[in-house]
Amino acid sequence: MEKTGAQIIIETLVEQGVDVVFGYPGGTVINIYDALYDARDRLRHVLTSHEQGAAHAADGYARSTGKTGVVIATSGPGATNLVTGIATAYLDSIPLVAITGNVTRENLGRDSFQEVDIVGVTVPITKHNFFVKDIQALAQTIKDAFVIANSGRKGPVLIDVPKDITVMATDYFPVGRFNPREAKRPHPSTLDDAAQLIMESERPLIYFGGGVISCGAEESLQRFSRNIHAPLATSAMGLSAVPYSFPLYLGLIGMHGTPVANKAASLCDLLIVVGARFSERVTGEKSKFATGAKILHIDIDASEISKNMPAYSHIVGDAGEILRELMDRIPQQDNTPWTHQILDFRAKHPMPQNAMPRGIDPRLVLASIQQRVPEDAIITTDVGQHQMITCQHFRFTKPRTFLSSCGLGTMGYGMGAAVGAAVGNPQTRTVLVTGDGCFHMNMAELAVAVTENLPIVVVIMHNGVLGMVRQWQKLFFNQRYSNTTLNRKTDFVKIAEAFGAKGLRLTENDSIDETIEAALREKGPVVIDCIVSENEDVFPIIPPGGTEEDMIFSN
Repeated sequence: MEKTGAQIIIETLVEQGVDVVFGYPGGTVINIYDALYDARDRLRHVLTSHEQGAAHAADGYARSTGKTGVVIATSGPGATNLVTGIATAYLDSIPLVAITGNVTRENLGRDSFQEVDIVGVTVPITKHNFFVKDIQALAQTIKDAFVIANSGRKGPVLIDVPKDITVMATDYFPVGRFNPREAKRPHPSTLDDAAQLIMESERPLIYFGGGVISCGAEESLQRFSRNIHAPLATSAMGLSAVPYSFPLYLGLIGMHGTPVANKAASLCDLLIVVGARFSERVTGEKSKFATGAKILHIDIDASEISKNMPAYSHIVGDAGEILRELMDRIPQQDNTPWTHQILDFRAKHPMPQNAMPRGIDPRLVLASIQQRVPEDAIITTDVGQHQMITCQHFRFTKPRTFLSSCGLGTMGYGMGAAVGAAVGNPQTRTVLVTGDGCFHMNMAELAVAVTENLPIVVVIMHNGVLGMVRQWQKLFFNQRYSNTTLNRKTDFVKIAEAFGAKGLRLTENDSIDETIEAALREKGPVVIDCIVSENEDVFPIIPPGGTEEDMIFSN
């Protein structure tokens, strides 16, 4: 059957199992949007306020559902507006397919209206990208993009389609549903050596990251921890993979990590790293991190091995499969003296509570939300103090319920991600925890939440400053507060009402429960403006170049 290029794009997306796309129309994708009109009963389109918001929405959809996020944008500024969202997905290994229009092939390279070489722009921030020169290759290219986005270490793929390709017609033949390429299986001797290393260890620690969630290895990781009797510490990307109540779970490791997780890293004799990349936010000064430990690194991406920290031994492949293979080789271990030492340290060194005498305590707000939302509620954040306080204090119990830009650290990520999560999970509640600086960046996406009547509660930790940078200025720059006091006059309650959402203001800790309950009774989006002290900081913090012995616990 003959179809236009635009129709082929839509048919192939449906064939790949896509049920929703996010985007914004424009001249070079107008034919794609015309084809979307005919397919509106099969493929939902969510119109965002800005292309960056669309990219973050596709990202949030992918993180929360485990599916591939899809975003469509026009050429030129539409395409370049996707760049921050694509880079966010790239740094956090999120499967995303971005489809951009471009000028007609005859107008390429002529500085045509809204022409940008988006393929060239995005080479460093995509797993792969395609420029479609031939309509005959269009359907297979889209399928290949899904294969690449979901194979190995997941990530974003961009497809750039000239407008004339979307207009012309050709015979269309279905290409079939994509299947990710299977990960290469490690050699049995590699697994044997790793098993022996684990059995020889007396003080093993498991440090895991987002790779565990990406491959669905959450249950295998918990069984592995029990099997080898080793405590667990997580990067921010790994949050929600292990329930907070898991007996050997130590929480966040690194700069803003728990005292016990960082102490365990300093004392362990074997550090088993699963689906994590040794970010400097975890290690600090690398020469001082886990100095007494051999490192066993398990990752699907061979390029991560010894990139940031030298591995004593490594296994490349799917983390879930590798953990199951190791458990088949390792009898139940007993490291009772080690685990007792660590759990005793945890009891004696809890997380600090540093609420200011005035203003809302963010920890109490999080605790109130925790008590009132179901376990599968999705928590999204922006980037900064509120993000780290959420990482430290919210007790996640279900996988894929924490969405945050942990690699790129994108301020303005949260509102778009909340939209995508709410679209992908309509039966549960989505809560965005953000700051006033972050929310200002992309608050226009609140209009989308209202239009779609999404059950999103936005909690703004409103301190009037760029909190994390200001905290660094306070601690390490002699309180020289250069351009971190916002002086905004924005009334977020009125902003919410202007967008059509419910607006609430929270100024007293005694009103937290009442306000959260009122917000959760609403069916549509709600914004809570939480007035927080500008001196409300996040602790503990390891200073630059420091170790767990240098952790700062208060001002």
